[in-house]
Amino acid sequence: MSGQAAGGIALGLFAMVLGAGGIVAAIRRRQRRAEIAHTYGATGGVVYTVVQIGCSGILLLGGLGLVVVALLLKR
Repeated sequence: MSGQAAGGIALGLFAMVLGAGGIVAAIRRRQRRAEIAHTYGATGGVVYTVVQIGCSGILLLGGLGLVVVALLLKR
């Protein structure tokens, strides 16, 4: 495996870890905020949670795509 392929795979895996961590953080934050639901809802909390999950999901898919491209270019 060349250094470029290894670098692409490592960067992709890092992006996937960050994306998965962002999704987990959004879900955990949503569960913690249930205690102060009125304030959380009044400040647009659900929208922030959806946006955070969406952006983290895109990062996760981008990392997966980067790993796939690095593996395909290796051949």
